[in-house]
Amino acid sequence: MQIDHAAIRVLAIAGSLRRESYNRRLVEAAAAIAPPGMSLSVYEGLAEVPLFDEDQEAAGVDGPEGVRRLREAVMAADGLLIATPEYNQSLPGVLKNAIDWLSRPDPNGKEVLEAKPIAIVGATTGPWGTRIAQSQLRHALAATGSLTLPAPMLFVRDAARAYDSVARRYDDATRDRLHAVLDAFQAWIRLSRPTA
Repeated sequence: MQIDHAAIRVLAIAGSLRRESYNRRLVEAAAAIAPPGMSLSVYEGLAEVPLFDEDQEAAGVDGPEGVRRLREAVMAADGLLIATPEYNQSLPGVLKNAIDWLSRPDPNGKEVLEAKPIAIVGATTGPWGTRIAQSQLRHALAATGSLTLPAPMLFVRDAARAYDSVARRYDDATRDRLHAVLDAFQAWIRLSRPTA
């Protein structure tokens, strides 16, 4: 099998709309430490995605503008990095809503999550490190045909301690674990690319 060493484009999505969320900081940290050969950009338009509505979906050729932009960004990426918080032992509604929109075929019949490599991480101020939310996200993504990285996993607990708000950085242990996820994800994306 021939290995593709072309640059890898990763789109990172924080599943929280809060500007100072720990998950936003986690994807920003990922962008800062992405391994050579990986370009990682943070998606900023999640708040513009309306609640999923099949009537609204059918009303426009390309669907709502916020959905169209998200779909195009996902389509252009070689892989997705999703950082999910955990609200009430569950997946955040805003993130599930985005997955529901993305799971639908575009006007040309293209399913943007089908066979898309995805890595999941998450941070919370609580003691469990988003384990339940990540499990639920994996379950939802399995229904879309996505290729979710099985390991390593990153569950950041006690995020208020792990993230230094003055220095604006996660501690070294978290950054090392995040780097391990990114290295594995880069290899995962390359393995999932069609061979020549």
